[in-house]
Amino acid sequence: MAKKRIYEIAKELKLTNKEIIERLVASGVKVKSHASLVDEEEAKRLLSSPVSPAKEAKEPPAPQVQESKIERKPKLLLSEGVTVKELSDKLQTKSKNVLKSLLDMGIIASINQTLDRDIALEVCRQFGYDAEVISFEEEVAQEEKVEGEREAVARYPVVTIMGHVNHGKTSLLDAIRESNIIAEETGGITQHIGAYQVKVGERGIVFLDTPGHEAFTRMRARGAKVTDIVVLVVAADDGVMPQTLEAISHAKAAKVPIIIAINKIDKPEANPSRVKQQLAKHGLAAEDLGGDTVCVEISAKKRIGLELLLEMILLVADLLELKSTPKALGKGNVLEARLDKARGPVATVLIQDGTVKVGDHFVMGAVYGKVRAMFSELGQKIIAAAPSTPVEIIGLQSVPQAGDPFQVIRNELKARQISNYRQRQLRERSLVRPSRLTLDQLFHRMKEGMTKELPIVLKADVQGSVEVLSETLSKLSSDKVKINFIHSGPGAITESDILLASASNAIVIGFNVRPEKKAKKLAESEKVDIRLHTVIYNITNEIKNALVGMLEPTFQEVYLGRAEVRETFRIPRYGIVAGCYVADGKITQDAEIRLLRDNVVIYEGKLGSLKRFKDDVTEVKSGLECGLGIANFNDIKIGDVIEAFHVEKRPGKL
Repeated sequence: MAKKRIYEIAKELKLTNKEIIERLVASGVKVKSHASLVDEEEAKRLLSSPVSPAKEAKEPPAPQVQESKIERKPKLLLSEGVTVKELSDKLQTKSKNVLKSLLDMGIIASINQTLDRDIALEVCRQFGYDAEVISFEEEVAQEEKVEGEREAVARYPVVTIMGHVNHGKTSLLDAIRESNIIAEETGGITQHIGAYQVKVGERGIVFLDTPGHEAFTRMRARGAKVTDIVVLVVAADDGVMPQTLEAISHAKAAKVPIIIAINKIDKPEANPSRVKQQLAKHGLAAEDLGGDTVCVEISAKKRIGLELLLEMILLVADLLELKSTPKALGKGNVLEARLDKARGPVATVLIQDGTVKVGDHFVMGAVYGKVRAMFSELGQKIIAAAPSTPVEIIGLQSVPQAGDPFQVIRNELKARQISNYRQRQLRERSLVRPSRLTLDQLFHRMKEGMTKELPIVLKADVQGSVEVLSETLSKLSSDKVKINFIHSGPGAITESDILLASASNAIVIGFNVRPEKKAKKLAESEKVDIRLHTVIYNITNEIKNALVGMLEPTFQEVYLGRAEVRETFRIPRYGIVAGCYVADGKITQDAEIRLLRDNVVIYEGKLGSLKRFKDDVTEVKSGLECGLGIANFNDIKIGDVIEAFHVEKRPGKL
């Protein structure tokens, strides 16, 4: 018969150790403490049966004195990777008592061994403490609060510039930088490190030179809050474009204030009023239209309006009341990292609080090190970096990830300990992928109170479909769960959409569109749920069923391959035959096919014929040419893509 300890049974039945000991003693079972071993089946049977008050009264209360004497004490804050020694100090007891408690749980540990979160919490519970595990960075912040309040001073705002391709993001960055650049750079070459400071009078602004909003969202997906303000660049002649809308969605999801910079006003076809009206339709109403979005008309090429833009950035920063404490231990975030052949691992870090000095020990995500040297954005060696300063740091043990937190620490041993613990956690997580929200899990999570909203990234073939679907799906919101559109727009499902869904734990819904090849691979690696439909009713029905927990068995598409139409031929008494090149996978005779034109679904059906030269074949593999006809369909054009797939029926999951 299987035996279990009292505290394990208490955890399963969601009862206190005291209640279980009292009831087992009342039933005649001899137990000494919460660590006593009892027969699991017998204990659960006795606990499920009522105990008569008379019998309960006869039993001596002595055995439970040990538990009943324990008083609930103040809540403890434990750092991740806490050691046995540190835990005993927090519990104000000897290390041998903690080791004995661990031994009772079947864990053999040494005094310097790090403990997992659940084990540390259970030990605290046994000693009568409620506890909470916080990150190492949070613990340092708590310790500094205890040491005393330090003087907070205003810091420079951190700005990211976003916008559509060719709307002038790079030109604006260059224009701002050239007007503020120091002429005495080494050899006249700018040491580009992905971020730089611009002086505006006695104040300053830090600009992040990130490659588009994808990098911005990748960092947010790792929990990095680097940007204070987003400047959205919109060309006065082009107006609002698809990537403009994507940038708006990414900035809104990060809850960052947006400043509009209407660029290229020097062009004769420029129409800033039209741009403002377009932006107002997407929730960014300019101040002169009665809204609250700061809007500045500029020309990066002619250097018009740049000073006003910088003033507006500082004005918005004043409203945000950005503060830092220079005397605190330095902390920040990694902007980018690389392995340099000559210098080893190098990280570009934005210092957000405190001061970093050469010689400081630090933890950077799962990497530790010592600051051997620091370089400014101009490539000059510096010995200290204040808040809102971008620097290159040398002295890392390995290359961290962009978005990792950076924290200076006084104790090198502690830095190594935290680094080793986090590396172990990363190895464990790599074996078990984090679960993303899927429609199959939605009802189960709602039932457990884990999900209060359903975030959706919606893509459709045309803007009209987007509007209809947004309106239809919004009506499905209920008291239990709210449908929240993170981003919606026309066009194929792109990598940017998958990144946004991954960062926001959202579901991607595609109507009459397909994911791009790279987007599909990224969705598989990030475990993002993509739902593709060609009938609006099916989308609303699926979401509705997911909300009430009635998902039917699903029909899962299995991708086979795709062929590009290189030439078309008209065959008498048959119709149009396409001469194709199989670009990926394979095309089979019995597969279902989908005809795509500019990533929009034109037709779905079956193959009428599949030939290689003059012979009928059952399949054609990647890299080969073939001729094919689509049953009952002749509108095939050069440049179309034919996608082959078959459908598998899979049971619904909850």
